[in-house]
Amino acid sequence: MKYLPLLWSSLWRKKVRTVFTLLSIFIAFLLFGLLMTIRTAFSFGVEIAGLDRLVLIHKVSLIMSLPVSYLERLRATEGVTMATHNTWFGGVYQDPSNFFAQIGVEPEPFMKLYPEYRVPPDQMAAWLADRQGVMVGVDLARRFGWKVGDRVPILGTIWQPKEGQVWEFNIAGMYDGEPGIDKTQFFFRYDYLNENRRGGQGQVGWYIVKIADPGRAQAMGATFDEMFANSSAETKTTTEKGFVEGFAKQVGDIGAIMVAILIAVLFTMLLVAANTMAQSVRERTSEVGVLKTLGFSNGSILGLVLGESVLIALLGGAAGLGTAWFIVQQGDPTGGMLPIFVLSGRDVAIGAGLVVLLGLVAGALPAATAMNLKITDALRRG
Repeated sequence: MKYLPLLWSSLWRKKVRTVFTLLSIFIAFLLFGLLMTIRTAFSFGVEIAGLDRLVLIHKVSLIMSLPVSYLERLRATEGVTMATHNTWFGGVYQDPSNFFAQIGVEPEPFMKLYPEYRVPPDQMAAWLADRQGVMVGVDLARRFGWKVGDRVPILGTIWQPKEGQVWEFNIAGMYDGEPGIDKTQFFFRYDYLNENRRGGQGQVGWYIVKIADPGRAQAMGATFDEMFANSSAETKTTTEKGFVEGFAKQVGDIGAIMVAILIAVLFTMLLVAANTMAQSVRERTSEVGVLKTLGFSNGSILGLVLGESVLIALLGGAAGLGTAWFIVQQGDPTGGMLPIFVLSGRDVAIGAGLVVLLGLVAGALPAATAMNLKITDALRRG
């Protein structure tokens, strides 16, 4: 700490250069924070998907239905602790641009299968008591200004009601959860859908099965697929994590794209910071000689130059990450297209580590040069 005033004064020797270097690092880590947030958003919750939950879809395509009669056979299979089914609805609320996931579920099994969704007991009871009841995410409710008790009309697209074209739902409750949970979904009762749609009775979209031993996921998946082999609706089973990853990659490998952009940006910032430190050391060659004459060791000189490099990286990087965090806290700017919009603590920690690494690498060569500089050569060049 006693060298901090010296580092601070050295840093602002060339104010314009320092300001532009800080702005470059600031922008680099602002981009880092935002791009990592977008990467997480496009993963659709891959990180929280359960390895002990298997997903069964139709072998041909996800859009093809499966018989509801499979459910009891799945529940009766040894090693299965719980099973339920989901059905995609695909309706329109007010305008086609108001997209959000609408899924028909069995309320009690579904909520037991997904304990990460937090629902007040009284709201859960209200959902079970109302056939037209729905459970909506808190972010979705905030987006449209919904509250418990509101009636929501949804225009049918895939599934048409027996009368008219509009389905009526009552908001029975709202679920919340930890960061990373998609809180923009609309869960309604499958029995209401099944009884009131034109055709498709007894059909579901996919099954979710919780198994006792995640280590047997592959074997259990094979068991399920063999169980329904040669039927009119054969299945393809994968872990929920694999299912979500595959679904996310239908829009492209966003994660790889984000990482490639970040590597290019951070490498450029490394060159900028290294050039700044190299110029700074060259301009202060005589000062390095004086410091050595006053008794500063080679190690002290190395530490001073590296400290200056790390300090400028910390100032710019902390400001960039802090600004990114503030922007992310304002919520999804796309109006629902990126439901999981969060800068995770892990990504912040990675960013902090990269800030320090950038400072150390950028200052390594200039610091080594200053450390090895002879007093006579330093004074003569000055």
